[in-house]
Parts: sequence; C-alpha cells; structure tokens
Amino acid sequence: MSTILVFGASGPVGRFLLPLIASRSRVLAVSRTPRIADSAWLCADINDARVAWPDADTVISLGPLDAFAAWLERRGDAGLRRVIALGSMSVESKRDSADADERALAMRLQAAEQQVMRIATERHIAATLFRPTLIYGAGTDRSLAPIARLARRWRILPLPIGASGLRQPVHARDLAKACIAALDTAATYGKIYPLGGGERLPFDALLRRLRDAAGGTVVLLPVPIALLHLFGHSAFGAAALARLREPLIADNAAAQRDFGYTPVAFDAAAVLPE
Repeated sequence: MSTILVFGASGPVGRFLLPLIASRSRVLAVSRTPRIADSAWLCADINDARVAWPDADTVISLGPLDAFAAWLERRGDAGLRRVIALGSMSVESKRDSADADERALAMRLQAAEQQVMRIATERHIAATLFRPTLIYGAGTDRSLAPIARLARRWRILPLPIGASGLRQPVHARDLAKACIAALDTAATYGKIYPLGGGERLPFDALLRRLRDAAGGTVVLLPVPIALLHLFGHSAFGAAALARLREPLIADNAAAQRDFGYTPVAFDAAAVLPE
C-alpha cells in the first residue's frame, strides 16, 4: 500500500479528501495544529527545515504552493514519485492587476508552479497542478464565507451596481475528488489544470443566491462599486472592485477530458455548512 503525505490537511479541501483516500492508501496528514491521539496526523510546519519528514511515494499539497515548492526543493530524491498540488487561478487573474501586491502574488504563484514542474522533471516525479477558482464548502474561505456571514448577522447585503463579471465557485469536495481522480491517471502527468465549479454566474447573481440561502429577510442594498470599501470587507480593495465587472472563470474542458472532472453547480447553502 502506498503512503500519501497530505499537506494542508486541516483546510477545506483536506476535510473532504482525507475520508476519500483513507481506505486506499496509508495517509499521513500534516498541519500546524496538533490532533490528539491521532497517529495518522503529523503536527509540523512545512517551512521548518529541521523536520524529519517520513518517507512517502506520493504527496498531495493543499496549502500555499510557494511553501510546497520550497519543501520539494529541500526534500531531495527520497522515493517520491507522485505529486498533486493546488495553486490558484490568481496566477492569471491578478497578473495584470493595478495592485502591486496582487501582481507580486501572481508572480510568486507562477514561479512556484515552474519550480515544482522543474523539480519533477529533474527527479522523474509525475506532477499535476491545479488552479482552482473561488473555493467554498467548509465555511473557512476568505471570499464567500465572510459575505454570507455579513448577510446572516446584519440582514443586509450590499449589491454592487454593475457587478456583472462571471464567477465560477468550486466546492472543496469537487477539488478533493479531482485529486483522487487524477492520482493514478497518466494523462494528467506534467500538466496544469484550471478548475472551476459547474456553474458560471454574474457576481451580483451570486450575491442574490447568498441572500436567499441566509434564510429570513435579507435586504439587498444597491451600492456603486466605488463605495464598497466602506463596508470594510477585505476583498473590497480597488483592484478587486475593478474585477467585479470582469469574468474570473476556468475552462474545465481539459480536466473533464483527462480525468472526468464533473463539478457541481454553485450551492449557496454550502458556503456556511451547518
């Protein structure tokens, strides 16, 4: 039985992935938060070069891609033969951002992708990278979950006027399934896949779905896009506001062709699961 090391296991995708792979492989989940009396969980920091990492022939990275790329560089050739790692569609959507920090993020992500693929080629590791869109489904994301909480708490939701840019939220469970489907699929080796959800909808329509899922009465407050920063949401920076009119979507065709990727339509009720 193979041994799979899972970084970022306590995150939203890890929550759905671990039950799926527990029966098929020996899994060692890694996170910085300790798990009591769980021999299959390693409390460690991927950035800590002093950690004596266990042998594994497969690694699934669900955390920051640049940290994983640095870990892989330090790892050396220790029998690792398969890598699946999550990056982000921000490598594309923020490449030409007006915000210098966002452009720097896109550059870090692209450099990390290139580093992982270079190492994989040099060491004969079969690597597959995913670029997901907005991830939801565990209530811990920093994009949709805060908006849903705002609606539930204050019973009001700002509706940006003219926010017609398409969005394609992807459920964390679908990303977990993608990891499993690609794991032993040779067609995915050495490739990078954009992964979006099963539905594309305008940002303002997405907000209406969140309003409906909040239950009770939630008042939609039409607001000019330029004034959204007044609501104090971290996503309402100038560059992010400009993108509300732009499509941020993924083409799932290659993933569907190579490993049968079939994500579900957006489920607003799952943004804040009970």
